Amino acid sequence: MSYRLGVLGGSGLYEIDGLTDVREERVETPWGKPSDAVVRGRLGDVELLFLPRHGRGHRVSPSAINYRANVAALKKLGATHLVAVSAVGSMKEEIVPGHLVIVDQFIDLTRRRASTFFSQSPTGEDEGAPVAHVSFAEPTCRTLADALADAAATTGATVHRGGTYVCIEGPQFSTRAESLLYRSWGVSVIGMTNVTEAKLAREAELPFATLALATDYDCWHGGHDDVSVDAVVAVLKGNVAKARGAIAAIAKSLPDPTKSIAFGALKNAVMTDPAILSAETREKYRLLTGGN
Repeated sequence: MSYRLGVLGGSGLYEIDGLTDVREERVETPWGKPSDAVVRGRLGDVELLFLPRHGRGHRVSPSAINYRANVAALKKLGATHLVAVSAVGSMKEEIVPGHLVIVDQFIDLTRRRASTFFSQSPTGEDEGAPVAHVSFAEPTCRTLADALADAAATTGATVHRGGTYVCIEGPQFSTRAESLLYRSWGVSVIGMTNVTEAKLAREAELPFATLALATDYDCWHGGHDDVSVDAVVAVLKGNVAKARGAIAAIAKSLPDPTKSIAFGALKNAVMTDPAILSAETREKYRLLTGGN
């Protein structure tokens, strides 16, 4: 089986040593347009599908990202695995800015975004969508996360295996009171995007893992300056090189997707009787359900 690695991240990750046959492809999905064109290329025997979640030039706010279109676009192009690369704030002393974290749990505090393909909006959007409830107790694929941790370690970076990502709506950073509250929950990192991607990846039956790049200590740490864009960008520049190395390494060791917790996630998850769905609705969801 040939694998295609989907990557959601920021600018620069398509500039990976050894990436060949690079081209761009614009994709339409039943849920609209993704943030940007998908950059396609090859890393040895694996095809890379890279999509900048905020668009090139970082022009789309976390709340305004069409997460459904982003994940659907990668699924449509045949992604077999999905890795999300994201800058985060560290919520633990031992996770020093510049370190990498392989997240395995999430707390979702978002409020204003579509986080399911199976939505039924009170305003009429997605009218007629089926109802589906996928398992999400383990939100990342353990085998892919383990392989990603091993790949990240080859870059020489300090890698923390496991950790909880609290996802806030943004676009503002946390207040100090919020930051201290999240610390009391025992979370590892804080960000604004990944939990939504994880939920949609599960519904798309894609093995999912997160490579979190710690850039700051949020605002809880009395011995460090409060988080600012300037501080984040300064550390992020160094982390991008580590992320490139990790992506190049994971492409050589992708696990069997049929062994993932995501494989068959929609089996028995769709509650709606297919007989009552319109032909248009069945066609819309064919990308996820295979027409079943």
